[in-house]
Amino acid sequence: MNVAASAKYAIIHEMTQRDNNLLNITWLCAAASVSRSGYYHYLETEDLRRQREEQDQKDFMVILEAYKFRGYNKGARGIYMRFLHMDPPVHMNIKKIRRLMKKYGLLCPIRKANPYRRMAKALKTSNVAPNLLNREFETRGPRAVLLTDITYIINGKAPRCYMSTIIDGCTKELLAWELSESLEIDFVLKTVNKLIRNHGISLTTETLINSDQGVHYTSIKFIQLIKNSNLRQSMSRKANCWDNAPQESFYGHMKDEIDISQCSTFKEIYQVISDWTEYYNNERYQWDLTRLAPSEYYKYIVSEEYPLKIPKAKGEN
Repeated sequence: MNVAASAKYAIIHEMTQRDNNLLNITWLCAAASVSRSGYYHYLETEDLRRQREEQDQKDFMVILEAYKFRGYNKGARGIYMRFLHMDPPVHMNIKKIRRLMKKYGLLCPIRKANPYRRMAKALKTSNVAPNLLNREFETRGPRAVLLTDITYIINGKAPRCYMSTIIDGCTKELLAWELSESLEIDFVLKTVNKLIRNHGISLTTETLINSDQGVHYTSIKFIQLIKNSNLRQSMSRKANCWDNAPQESFYGHMKDEIDISQCSTFKEIYQVISDWTEYYNNERYQWDLTRLAPSEYYKYIVSEEYPLKIPKAKGEN
């Protein structure tokens, strides 16, 4: 087993401080396969190491504050982006954040593969719309491509819940969502109506709404509502989740980050999800969205005014 020289120096120093020590420094260094000069340098720089350790501890407390912001754990990038949004901003580069997270055992949440199955399996029907999207999620700009899907929320205590969402394929902003205890089509229709009510002014007759080929989206009621809303309907290829990848990613992140383990009622689960969706849109910063939250990113694209000042750091701060 390889032992760092600094660890050996520390052991040698600890042994020399013992009252019953009979071994001299020369012998101890030889036994540990380190040089005397290296050991003496270790002693001379003890104050500097102590200062660095104290600074690391202070910096880690700042990292920990950002990590726990709003109760949702974050990785190094998430912490870095949180720092940029603080008032005043905290300037600490990702390399240092990762080093201190590793040093103090702060684990970065790792996205697990989504274990859930798609809620509404495709039925053989003639109401399948063509795949107009073709995975062009971002190139058409904001409010041009909308993605919709359904997932389930379950914890073994509260009633099983079903969530219907619509997100902007470009900005990743959650535009509308509904939670229901039933898989009846009504809550999917409510999601679309909420979209039109809150964001209809920013949509056009060229706006696509893309879904899988599930029974909800091939129903006459849904097709008619999309048509009446002057939207174009598109459907992913059957059994191909990559055609709706941003929506799958959204559900995956949500399920990784929310804690519904103590929820025992539909209302309690609704409150947890409501809090997370507000956090997601406004304060869950994404690296690929130029370090902004989805709502911020939409405003940035529309106004062309970037809200952050990102420092050009060299090395560790």
